[in-house]
Amino acid sequence: MGVQFNHPWLLLLLIPLAAFMFYAYKSDFRLSGTRKNIAVLLRSAVILLLVLAVSGMQSFTVLQQKKIVYVADRSASMPEAGQAEDWMLKSAASKKADDTVGVVSASLQGAYEQKLMNHLPANFKLNAAQKPEFTNLESGLMLAGNLLDGRSDSRIVLISDGKENVGSMLAAGRMLKNQGIAVDVLPSPSRQVKDAAVEEVNVPRKLYQAESFSIEVLVRSTFKGQGELRLYEDTREIGRETVDVAVGENRYAVKALAKTTGLHRYRAEIFMEGDQQSANNAGYAFTRVDGSPKVLIVEGKKGTSANIASALSSGLIQYEVMSSPALLPNEMAKYAAYDSIIFNNVSGDQVGERRMEMIEQAVKSYGVGFMMVGGEESFGMGGYFKTPLERALPVSMELEGKRQIPSLGLILVIDRSGSMEGDKMEMAKEAAIRTVELLRSKDTVGVLAFDSTNWWVVPPTKVGDKKQEIIGEIQSIQSDGGTDIYPAAAEAVEEMIKITAQRKHIILMTDGQSAGSDGYDSLLETMGSEKITMSTVAVGMDADANLLESLADGGKGRFYMADDEATIPAIFSREAAMISKSYIVDKPFVPALQDAGDWRRLFEGGVPQIYGYVATTPKPAAQTVLSSPEPDPLLARWQYGSGRTVAWTSDMMGKWSKDWVSWPAFSNVLTQMVKWTFPQFTASPYDVKTEVEGNKVHFQVNAVSGSGPEQLQAVVTGDQLKPSKVELVQEAPGSYSGEMTVEQPGSFLLSLEDGSGKSVAMPSGLVVPYSPEYRIETGNAGKELERLAEMTGGRVLSWDKPEQLFAAAPRPSRQLHDLGYELLVAALLLWVADVAVRRLALPWGRIGARLAAPFRGRPKAAGGAEPADAGLGRLAARKQRAAAFYGGGSAAPPAPAQPQARAGGKEAGAKRPASEASRPAAPKGMAPRGTQAARPPEAGPGKKAAAAGKPPQPDDRSASMDRLLAARKRNSR
Repeated sequence: MGVQFNHPWLLLLLIPLAAFMFYAYKSDFRLSGTRKNIAVLLRSAVILLLVLAVSGMQSFTVLQQKKIVYVADRSASMPEAGQAEDWMLKSAASKKADDTVGVVSASLQGAYEQKLMNHLPANFKLNAAQKPEFTNLESGLMLAGNLLDGRSDSRIVLISDGKENVGSMLAAGRMLKNQGIAVDVLPSPSRQVKDAAVEEVNVPRKLYQAESFSIEVLVRSTFKGQGELRLYEDTREIGRETVDVAVGENRYAVKALAKTTGLHRYRAEIFMEGDQQSANNAGYAFTRVDGSPKVLIVEGKKGTSANIASALSSGLIQYEVMSSPALLPNEMAKYAAYDSIIFNNVSGDQVGERRMEMIEQAVKSYGVGFMMVGGEESFGMGGYFKTPLERALPVSMELEGKRQIPSLGLILVIDRSGSMEGDKMEMAKEAAIRTVELLRSKDTVGVLAFDSTNWWVVPPTKVGDKKQEIIGEIQSIQSDGGTDIYPAAAEAVEEMIKITAQRKHIILMTDGQSAGSDGYDSLLETMGSEKITMSTVAVGMDADANLLESLADGGKGRFYMADDEATIPAIFSREAAMISKSYIVDKPFVPALQDAGDWRRLFEGGVPQIYGYVATTPKPAAQTVLSSPEPDPLLARWQYGSGRTVAWTSDMMGKWSKDWVSWPAFSNVLTQMVKWTFPQFTASPYDVKTEVEGNKVHFQVNAVSGSGPEQLQAVVTGDQLKPSKVELVQEAPGSYSGEMTVEQPGSFLLSLEDGSGKSVAMPSGLVVPYSPEYRIETGNAGKELERLAEMTGGRVLSWDKPEQLFAAAPRPSRQLHDLGYELLVAALLLWVADVAVRRLALPWGRIGARLAAPFRGRPKAAGGAEPADAGLGRLAARKQRAAAFYGGGSAAPPAPAQPQARAGGKEAGAKRPASEASRPAAPKGMAPRGTQAARPPEAGPGKKAAAAGKPPQPDDRSASMDRLLAARKRNSR
């Protein structure tokens, strides 16, 4: 235990302050005696405490303790974690009782495994959640430094191969050195595997259709051999070559031809016999091919798009026909290869929510056009209610209040067994909620959940104004238990019989096998007689598809095979629309021209008759070009974000539009409709360059014209469909830069927007290749670890000697405690005491004597009796002086007073005590102090001395003094 000062030179203030207090003591202090001494002592103590406080007085204890924090690199390039765990346990076993250890993991971010404790558990394992695709040793070191205070022998042990690709461990080392924390390193060998990797793919950033170009590929390998290099444009293979691969860098150039326009992604892959790591076998690059636009036609049924394809061909527009929505790409970047997308009578349950979101993002952020063509499986009949594509279209599927629709009784029978846990259950609940939102107030809905038993989530209830209440009950469904379909189906039919509605329908959804299969025939007969229909949904490959399909056939409904649970909401909303039959308007009419705008000239010569369409509702901001007598929109368009969309609610197969497809102007009208949806950029006014470094992407954007808007931002969208907006900083006129963080590799679409959110350039591509963890090492990471240890005063440890970590004696250190607060509190209390001594009129002598009494012995008087109290003596002397004064100065006790006769009566005289003889006499001609001068009694018979106003007599004062003296004696005893 010791004391030290942060600013010891401030102690010199005590010299002038001591001189000042000595001067104050010697001068007129307005106090005297004991009070003066106490006041000077208190004030000197206050000054001393304040000087000690400002000098930074601290107490300290010398510590002989080690604090060690292990930082374990858990990136993908490291060996299995068991080796590091064993070393930590062995090294911690040799520590002393007072030493403490903690553990931190590091990959993309640092994470605590164990805070500082006196031991490591015998079964210790590294189990913190990590992202091993990156190595950020700086994050792990700084997190470990937060556990250490630098006051004891604090050290960090870094267990790593040194292959960092995010942050800088040397930068962290400099900060730790300033804190007095040393970093020991335990170099770990990287996994040694035979590996060949594609490190770069380069293509020209801009091409023209039919232009020949070269794809340059850089391959790095750790072993020699022969391999196969494959090249792809989007998903189409365009080349395959056998190549000789040497150790180190290998560069190849492959000729290719830009056949189709649009934004294309090129992929290069290397395959070698003996390659032990496949994560780095592919590389990517983007380019845009300029030329005539390209349109993707997606067919709901194969071979139904001949009229559309013929019209586009006559307009010299390139197109590609996709015969099934199931073939739509699952990668966001592939949609940018098309200028516009046409859905021809495509049902929403065939597309799925994820693909709908990709198309919606492609339209909104990247200017890709979209057109939906009607039919019996499109718009509301296709289950697009509340889907991403409904958001993009200029019409909505809601028909509330537009026409008289038959009342509907609908019961949803939902499997809630344990196998439905997770996304299946969430999609089922979302499907039920959307279905309820489609219903009208006069409709009746019930929701029956089942496992091995049945549970009415919502008993059959008329919707009325209870939609939110019903939705709340649906959201409470939880998955649990087994699967038994028949009891649930039978109970739903039983309740449906009781419902009064013009149309009655049951939707049964399950992902499993029923516990029993008897009784379905009689159940279907009952449904037929009661005019109840049933549709079934099989979720996943484990569902009893045969049973469900037979139930749908017998119940005169539809069977759906939902391999992707994301399609469930579209299936339910489609069923709700189809059973009401309210969406299809099947009667002939001549469309009326409304707000045609620049399309007016297309219809100046009149328009053919239409025989049917799917009813929709135009959105407030949409432009309705042609309408029906209802009035419902037949042709509508609007701007959606950066793109444009068109809705044609009749078909183009000839069932409802036979007069249109045979109309001579049909090809020109359809071509103009599709061209209107094309992106509005003729050329990109910006040159965009990107550079990937670790998990950072750096943007450099330059305006071709040399000037640009004040605000510019990059919008980056990957396959996760979460657009990221990066604010670009203008460094010079027309020159911008920015940076974003990515946590997953992949292909991304990139567009530029101005301050108003308007897209200002053609979309381009951005590739974040495989994780840098899988790159083949070219430098010497071990040297960097040695530099870190040398910089911070650490050591390079050995895997064979774990005990050496705690072998050295701990570095003595001081544990400080700042006394400033305590000193200030003590100074405040003494200052209050100083004020009390100087300002309060208290018997300070007696208080001092009482306080000092326990510290001194009381002397004995002669004969063993204690001496009279000094204060009592002074009181007695004062009493004698008063008695002598009032007695006129007589020192001897007077004779006893005799009674005297007065005129008009008798009055007994008071007997004066003998002690009054010792009182001093009052000055001649003056009354004693505090009294009035005595007057002689008036002469004359019958006169009495006046009682009122009679001055106090010496006898009275003497009696008072006697009482005071007696009380003082009692108190002294």
